[in-house]
Parts: sequence; structure tokens; C-alpha cells
Amino acid sequence: MNTAVWRERATVYGQLMRVDRPIGTLLLLWPTLWGLWLASHGRPDWLVLGVFVAGTFLMRSAGCVINDYADRHFDAHVARTAQRPFARGAVTEKEALLLAAALALLSLLLVLPMNGLTLLMSVPAVFLAATYPFTKRFFPLPQAYLGLAFSFGIPMAWAAQTGEVAPTAWWLLAANLFWTVAYDTAYAMADKPDDLKIGIKTSAITFGDHDVSAIMLCHAVFMALMLGLGVQQQLHWPYFASLLLSASLIAKQYTEIRTRDRALCFKAFIDNNRVGMAIFAGVLLDYLLFPLSR
Repeated sequence: MNTAVWRERATVYGQLMRVDRPIGTLLLLWPTLWGLWLASHGRPDWLVLGVFVAGTFLMRSAGCVINDYADRHFDAHVARTAQRPFARGAVTEKEALLLAAALALLSLLLVLPMNGLTLLMSVPAVFLAATYPFTKRFFPLPQAYLGLAFSFGIPMAWAAQTGEVAPTAWWLLAANLFWTVAYDTAYAMADKPDDLKIGIKTSAITFGDHDVSAIMLCHAVFMALMLGLGVQQQLHWPYFASLLLSASLIAKQYTEIRTRDRALCFKAFIDNNRVGMAIFAGVLLDYLLFPLSR
């Protein structure tokens, strides 16, 4: 292949991996960082941190490739996805599967220096990421399954940092699962008319006319669990201030999703990046300002 062809293939593969759309990586990364900072009391091992930041990017990229492969016969019929590589015939099934396998292999190589428990937990993590796209064919709440996949970095990071998975890690996983259902249902609301036509199952369809109420209820459970976690971990005002800021950001999302306007629902989904970032900033500041109170 000449240089132009290689460049064209690299562009297509980057689109499959959503390199140009980092929101998914960020929504996966923030909870992993919450867990790592809590597990280490604000002093994470730098190798573990590097492995999980890189691994988050690689696994999210692999998940996107598998998602497009699973949806290859549907994306052309959805307005938002009509220009994805499969939908426009720019990539073959074999290319996509090889790319996903390469990304998964790189993720495995990253985890190899970690302890045995972390390696063991990487198996269900990969399984969840690889199978999520197919749950949209039969499971009425695929967003809950995605919540598990997007939360599994929390106990993995805990295991890598401490050699065990404390109950707090599972508490945080549960909180993040509710948050994922909330923001991904808003995302699904943007595609609801198209998904109804092609027969895809999503929480936005399952919740029906109660979709907005269900989203806000999931956000409320998420915030309640995060508040309880802060009390249990004896965190200080920076953390609780970050929850207050996050609650105000979520309240603003309500004004957007209640319109059920597709563009505003998608904007509400994107805005959850600021929620995740605000909470991480609160955890980070808490351990920086109160290092001696642990």
C-alpha cells in the first residue's frame, strides 16, 4: 500500500475506534479514577495509573469497533450513525474483527504487569465489553448491561492498587451503574425514533413515556450512593462540594431532556463528562487538602 492508502485506512480505523469522539473514553475513565484514588487514599501507584488510563482508551476503542460490527446492518438506517464506516461501506467485517482483536490484545499486554487478581478480573471485563452490543437485540435494558461494563474498571483498579477488592469498590460500582443507565438513556432518547423503526431495544424505549422520570430517578440514586460513600469514607468538604456541583449540572440536564428534543438529549449525554470530572476534582482536592486525616 502507498502512503495515501495507509492514511485513508488509518482514518477509517480511527473512526471505528471513535478517536475523534472521546466522550465515551472520558465517561469510562472518570469512575476508574474515582476508584483508584479512593483505593490508594490519594496516592495511586503511577504504573497502575498509567496502565488504567491507557487501558481505558484501548478497551473503549475495542468496544466501539465491536459495537459497529454488531450494528453493521442497522447503522445506515439511523440518522446519527449513517456515516459510520460500516454504514458507508468503508470497512470490511474482517478488518473490524482484526482491529478489535488487536486492541484487546494490547489491553491484555498492559495488564500483564499487574497482580493475579487484576488479571483474573480482566476476563469478565473483556466479556462484558465484547457482548454489550449484542444485548440490544433481546435485552430490554441494555444500558444496565453497559453500566456493568463501564463500571468494571473500578474493582479492577482497586485490585491492582491494593491486591483486593474492598466493599467500597462494589458500592462505587453500583453508583456508577445507575449513573451510566441515566446518561445512556438520555443518549438513547436521541435515537429513539430510529431505534423503534429498526427494532433495537433500549431503556429509552422500555421506559416509554416515563423515560425522563427514570433518568432522573437513576441520577438521584447515583447521587445518594455517592453521598453515602463520602460519609462512609470520612471525606471532607471538597468532595461534598463536588457532589453539590454535580447535582446542579444534573438538574440542568433535566431542563434539556424533558423537551425530548434529539439534539438536547444528546447534549445532556455529553454534559455528563462535566459531572464525572467534577466528582474526580472533589476526590483529588479532598486528598490533597486533608492528607493527614486518613
